[in-house]
Amino acid sequence: MKTVIYYFTGTGNSLAAARKIAADLGDCELIPIASLQNTDGNVVPETGRLGIVCPVYDGGVPVMVAEFAGRLDLSRTDYVFAVVTMGGMGISALHQLDGIFRRRQDKRLDAAFAVRMPGNFPPLFRPPSGAKRDEILAAADRHLGEIAEAIGRGRAAQPGFAPISAVMKALTYGPFSRQVHGADRDFSASDACTGCGTCAKVCPAANIEIVDGRPAWSHRCELCCACLHFCPVEAIQFRMLLGTEGRGRYRHPDVKVADMEAQARAVNLHDR
Repeated sequence: MKTVIYYFTGTGNSLAAARKIAADLGDCELIPIASLQNTDGNVVPETGRLGIVCPVYDGGVPVMVAEFAGRLDLSRTDYVFAVVTMGGMGISALHQLDGIFRRRQDKRLDAAFAVRMPGNFPPLFRPPSGAKRDEILAAADRHLGEIAEAIGRGRAAQPGFAPISAVMKALTYGPFSRQVHGADRDFSASDACTGCGTCAKVCPAANIEIVDGRPAWSHRCELCCACLHFCPVEAIQFRMLLGTEGRGRYRHPDVKVADMEAQARAVNLHDR
């Protein structure tokens, strides 16, 4: 059975997860959600099995993912699954996706999974590095193998009961989703910036331009922090809570700038 996986990634965790599942399942197509954000109408996949893979932001899914899920027409799909990658809690994000599908077309997720991967929001905590990072990634890889097997067998798996995650989402996701596009006002580039343009290349929202050799944000931000983490000289900073200067950076070791650029480039290819 052919599988289509739609993914969104900021630091590469969710892309790496989608690749692992696709490799284990076989006959699988990966499509970046960013490539469809500027197209009109519903998305009607003609595939027996469909998945969404994305990170958890403030207890929910990225706004771009939520909007995309609302456009999905699942009438021709037999089995629908979701996988969220998270640094801490995030089962509530799976319930959010399930709710979007139920409200829009009275269809539920057939299977829902959460995978712990290295957390990567420096204003809140320093991303793990070295052996600790590798240990988390190895455990995630094993878990993803189990998830792929369950998906391949068509098993049902509900998100489960997660009251703390639900409370966190109830408190934080609403303000996050309403303000996220303008959150880029708190990004800046230090004098270390070389004007290389990496930040613009990796942004999945096509939100950054290089103007007079410096990044300029256009207020379509998803707060994925790809610009922050992929900057080769760590020039980009974010003014929030503890800030980001000297607090480390993270990107999945198997995901390169070219991979992120391909996700972002698809935005322009489909822009109309």
